[in-house]
Amino acid sequence: MNLKENLLSVLSGENVDVAPVISVTQLGIVESMEKTGAIWPEAHKDSEKMAKLGSSLYELAGLECARIPFCLTVEAEAMGAQVDLGGKDKPPQVLNTPFSNADDIDIPDNFLDNGRIPTVLKAVEILKEKYDDLPIVVGITGPFTLTGHLLGVENLVRYLKTDIDEVEDAIENSLDACMDYAEALSDVEVDVVCVAEPTASPELIDPLQFKSIVKPRLEDLAGFINEKKVLHICGSTQEIIHDMASIGYDGISVEEKVNIVKAKEDIECGISSLKSGGKCLPNNINTPSKIIGNISTSQTLFTGSIEDVKTEVKKALDDGIDILAPSCGLAPLSPIANIKAMVEARNEYYGL
Repeated sequence: MNLKENLLSVLSGENVDVAPVISVTQLGIVESMEKTGAIWPEAHKDSEKMAKLGSSLYELAGLECARIPFCLTVEAEAMGAQVDLGGKDKPPQVLNTPFSNADDIDIPDNFLDNGRIPTVLKAVEILKEKYDDLPIVVGITGPFTLTGHLLGVENLVRYLKTDIDEVEDAIENSLDACMDYAEALSDVEVDVVCVAEPTASPELIDPLQFKSIVKPRLEDLAGFINEKKVLHICGSTQEIIHDMASIGYDGISVEEKVNIVKAKEDIECGISSLKSGGKCLPNNINTPSKIIGNISTSQTLFTGSIEDVKTEVKKALDDGIDILAPSCGLAPLSPIANIKAMVEARNEYYGL
């Protein structure tokens, strides 16, 4: 079984002999930029460099996927936002947008031709041509987070309190943009789509708002994406794990704040949202999402030793993680040695 088959088998709910080790989140790091010559910010806007950097940790560290792009600003830029592409160790960020109010948000007619969307699509084609058996993962911005980029997160949160109907219309428009982009990615035959919704973290909005406002849109998006799909939400998502796992994503990506053993219990038993006092009740999930993660990017992979990385990887495997991955986007100054250590620890665990 090759690397692509192994990953897609896990995401299909099949048993495999060895857990994949991949990244569904940002993987551009300075050390690999320097080794490949594909350096930010050029790698954000040049398809060849994007493809080279996106596959660099496969080539240099044995990570079992290519993953592009390296930020969550592609869609906002294509909708008219001004984006600072940053520098060698600074990721892009939205500076301002043309939208003053929630009801101003609309998709431009040439959305898919705008900004860096064509760059990403071309980079996928380059990667597909170069690698037959390496899975290609593309990250897209979730509709709630995209709305936050277009309005400002503080304004989005304010709208949730003052004008819920208006902001829900805006989120629907953002959802339409996400669907258009996902369809374009399907046309270039991407293998896995990772929907990133960091603004939907329980650390930013109430879990009840996630359930009533964000979850239905994520479910609609999941139903629209034909490829294998993963949902990533930052922070401590323990209390919304069951909701994340019940809306049609093949995998959910979580940070180190999440207890994997408890998360698997919550998914299997449905106790997270039912608040059943620990009693295991049947869930309504036909095929539970696989759990992806959750090796710390803020500490272990960034500043930890090789032994720290290996210890954390083996604990995650002991806890039942389905797919090993960084817990969030890699910090640009993370060392390649620590990414290699992830792969080495997985191999040692399975006696490879």
